[in-house]
Amino acid sequence: MLIESSDFNLPTCPHDMALCMLKLQPTRMTLALAAAFSVSAAQADDIAPQALTTVPAAQGQTHVTANHMDGQMQDKLKASGDVVVIHDNQTLEADWLDYYQQQNRVKAGDHFRLTRDKDVITGTTLDYWMDEHTGSAQQASFQMGSPDTQNKAGGSKRSLAKAGIAFRGDGSEVQFTGPDQYRLLNSRVNSCVVGDDSWYLKSSTLDLNYATNIGVARNARLEFQGLPILYTPWIDFPLDGSRKSGLLAPTFRSGSNGFDLALPYYWNIAPNYDATITPHINLKHGTMVAGEFRYLEPDFSGSIYTEQLRNDKLTHTDRYAWYATHKQTVIPGLTFGYDYNYVSDVNYFTDFGDRTLTATNVNLLRQAWTKYSTSWQGGSLETMLRAQRYQTLEDPIIPADQPYARLPQITLTANQKLPDGFSFNLQGDLTRFSHPTLQTGDRFVAYPSVSWAFERSWGFIKPKFGVNYTSYSLNALGSDNTPGSNITRTLPIFSTDSGLYFERDTSFHGSDYVETLEPRLFYVYIPAKDQSNIPNFDSSENDFNFAQLFSENRFSGWDRINAANQLTAALTSRLISSETGIERLRLMLGQRYYFKNEDTSLYGNQITLQNNSKGLLGSLGGDLTQAWRLDSSYEYNQDLAKTQRYNLQVRYNPAPGKTVSLRYRYGRYEQIGDTTQYGPLRQIDLGVQWPIARQWYAVARENYSLIDNKPLEHLLGVEYNDGCWTTRVVLKRDASLATTITSATTHTGVFFQLELRGLGGLGSNPTSELKLAIPGYSNISDIRSN
Repeated sequence: MLIESSDFNLPTCPHDMALCMLKLQPTRMTLALAAAFSVSAAQADDIAPQALTTVPAAQGQTHVTANHMDGQMQDKLKASGDVVVIHDNQTLEADWLDYYQQQNRVKAGDHFRLTRDKDVITGTTLDYWMDEHTGSAQQASFQMGSPDTQNKAGGSKRSLAKAGIAFRGDGSEVQFTGPDQYRLLNSRVNSCVVGDDSWYLKSSTLDLNYATNIGVARNARLEFQGLPILYTPWIDFPLDGSRKSGLLAPTFRSGSNGFDLALPYYWNIAPNYDATITPHINLKHGTMVAGEFRYLEPDFSGSIYTEQLRNDKLTHTDRYAWYATHKQTVIPGLTFGYDYNYVSDVNYFTDFGDRTLTATNVNLLRQAWTKYSTSWQGGSLETMLRAQRYQTLEDPIIPADQPYARLPQITLTANQKLPDGFSFNLQGDLTRFSHPTLQTGDRFVAYPSVSWAFERSWGFIKPKFGVNYTSYSLNALGSDNTPGSNITRTLPIFSTDSGLYFERDTSFHGSDYVETLEPRLFYVYIPAKDQSNIPNFDSSENDFNFAQLFSENRFSGWDRINAANQLTAALTSRLISSETGIERLRLMLGQRYYFKNEDTSLYGNQITLQNNSKGLLGSLGGDLTQAWRLDSSYEYNQDLAKTQRYNLQVRYNPAPGKTVSLRYRYGRYEQIGDTTQYGPLRQIDLGVQWPIARQWYAVARENYSLIDNKPLEHLLGVEYNDGCWTTRVVLKRDASLATTITSATTHTGVFFQLELRGLGGLGSNPTSELKLAIPGYSNISDIRSN
């Protein structure tokens, strides 16, 4: 049937629009039923614009509206003037349209706009099969996914709530290869907002498959500010941020350890298995290959990592590192695992790490363990068996303090609630200690105790009584032919912890607060006993702080137990916002009083305290306002009538990307740097991240030793956030303090990174260093562009 738009002879509808639509509807419905599509044709002058408003067609039905329409119903329909075609979740707008009913095929031009769910394609001409979602478009511009109009990291969300990257760009041709599938020819794409052409990924062909969330580009080059910075004949990448096998962005770093270039390859073996293989080219040392394998199962997980360097250019030796960890659940409550760390030589972290790695990896742990834990109504039990030893990276000039090996160790912790608020607790330990040069032997510890708890909303009291029994079976020392010895030590331990809670409502500067007053008393009694004949396998003296004020023993481990007839008195006052619950201010004071001046040193001999009190501690801090935070602590040594140490830090952090922190540390006798030497400490630490111009941020840290009159660490850099890309340039230089034996050494590192939103970063990422160096540091990639 031939249809001409004039054959409808449609009236105007200036007054009664509802009556007009009723007259039109039977004609439209008839056409929809007869031809499986709905047609509305009218002269623009005859019908008000509202009459062209249409409702979506039923599922599987094609709905066409236009200003002019003619053609054969069962063959070809021609439409022109504001053409709109709706088919399911697809909408086509064009200047003109050829519609082939039997194939449900459309040809459109001179300009068209095709919307498929959240994807929008525009161009000059379109040839498209609407049922199959296939066809092609010429001179096309496209936007895949919801646009992020504010340049916020994270992209968009596609159908089925799958997170994806919102790409936009243009190409000579777009081929539609199925639902949510495209092939782009001679295209350029980026993930920036319209008008931002700072970078593009250009390729001869680009396949975007949102069904599998994989993109593949061929003959691809990355252009930044019009300059090509990377070329690859083939690259694939995930479209939803998920894991995908392939090359990762190359990284490089430069500094005292030489220039290092790394090109990682990521292998997504399975959803719960993956591996990363990373070749390194180090101009100073040679070619290194690193590999990491990770696995995750419901009952076990772990990883294996290694670095291998054959024939180091400087040492002419093979250098390597191994790290492995594993944890597995055999049955509920029964687990086992291991940790293994090993490097080829003592200078490994000095040459291939940084100051932090060098300082924290003096003793590399190697252990295997199995643990069983269970609980029941009112009680629990946990026991562990482990074998543990260390690789000590010992400087030949400054011998390291090598820890004892535990071969093996068995520990037990159990508790049971009893009637009327009582409870029974048991701690046990059986260990065989091994060492190449020091005293070795076996140690057995049993510490049963009974406690009672009385707790109310206004306060608490918790007395506790226990007996620590320790038995040693010591081997003969070295070549000494004398037999070993057996030593036992039995010490009763009594303690009582108590406190009260007071609070009141108050107001300050027009804001409501809750002010608290919390006095606390902690008493401990342990008789004095000479322990100088007992070896020290694993004890060290804990740092004196507020947590240690309320502990029974100031030593860690079981080899040393202090003498105590002492009372700790502390007072805490808090100012808490009634509206937000934020602790605006916290004041703490604490002091320990001795009723007897007897104590035990780390060497095990009895000592006499000069005063009947020790260690006056104070602390003041809190979130003073939304932007200002204060942290401070103070310790006064009453034996010496001198300040032992204090720390004061003020931080101003009004918004992300804006932070300034100033810290001053004083110590009368502290560890010097990363060495085993001790002496006075006076340091100033300044950290800054601050916008210096639109989208520009400066980062800096200065850690300065007033004792040595030298900086310990310089850090200076700039960051730029364009919204669609971020760049960072950071210079870091740190130094170890000189001692009487060794001279100071310095390490320098240069970080440069270009991060493209949606594609990742190129270069060496300094953000982890910046977070450690600058309190309150914010990743500017997550800051919304203004």
